[in-house]
Amino acid sequence: QVRLVESGGGLVQAGGSLRLSCAASGRTLSSYAMAWFRQAPGKEREFVAAISRSGSSTYYTNSTKGRFTISRDNAKNTVYLQMNSLKSEDTAVYYCAAKETARVTWTLLDYDYWGQGTQVTVSS
Repeated sequence: QVRLVESGGGLVQAGGSLRLSCAASGRTLSSYAMAWFRQAPGKEREFVAAISRSGSSTYYTNSTKGRFTISRDNAKNTVYLQMNSLKSEDTAVYYCAAKETARVTWTLLDYDYWGQGTQVTVSS
C-alpha cells in the first residue's frame, strides 16, 4: 500500500504558476501509474493529467493541455504537476492518485490510492 501527500498549493493571480508535488511512502512510486485530479466547489472530481510508470507517456485533459505538465522522479518517489498560465477556472482542490495496474486511464474509479488534496486558488 502506498501513502500519498500533496503539497505546493496556494493562492496565485491569474496568469501565474504553481508546482504541485505528490510524495509517496510505503512502496516505491515506480510501481504505479499516477494521475492528478481536481475538484472545484459544487462540482465532481475531474481528471487533469496522468503519467505512466516510467514517465515515458503523459496524458492531459483538453482544458490543461499546453499549460500543465505532469512529471515524475521515481528516485525521489515524487510526482509533480507544473501549472502555468493559471485561470480562475483552475481553482480547485487537487488530488494525487496512484493506480496499481500499468495502463494509464483518466477514470477516477480506476485509481486505488488517493492523497488528501491541496487547495489551489486562482484570483482574477
